[in-house]
Amino acid sequence: MKKIIVTLVAMMAVTFSFAETNSNNVDRRFDMSCNMDRLSEVLDLDEDQSEAVETIHNNFNTELQSLASVRGPIQRHLVHQAVRKDAQKMKSVLNEKQFGLYMRIMLNTLRNRHL
Repeated sequence: MKKIIVTLVAMMAVTFSFAETNSNNVDRRFDMSCNMDRLSEVLDLDEDQSEAVETIHNNFNTELQSLASVRGPIQRHLVHQAVRKDAQKMKSVLNEKQFGLYMRIMLNTLRNRHL
């Protein structure tokens, strides 16, 4: 009887640790936070642009993380909407060259994270 209980507890511990790891991987997939200093350097942003980009990106990151709990085809649609809204806001802050580079970085990141 004691062996059965110990085995059951061990099995549950393994199952819970696997479930926790799996949910953390999903959350990390939707975490779009980045080094804003490096992004500012790559995009060659001035101080005002840098602050605006940081605010827009933080809002986008928060919105995307809230979509981590959504499942199914609706998730893909909501991610697409969030990216379009982010792109519209960024386009008003960045010039054409900066915006093109930002979108390449964003789309490659989304593709790498399977979003």
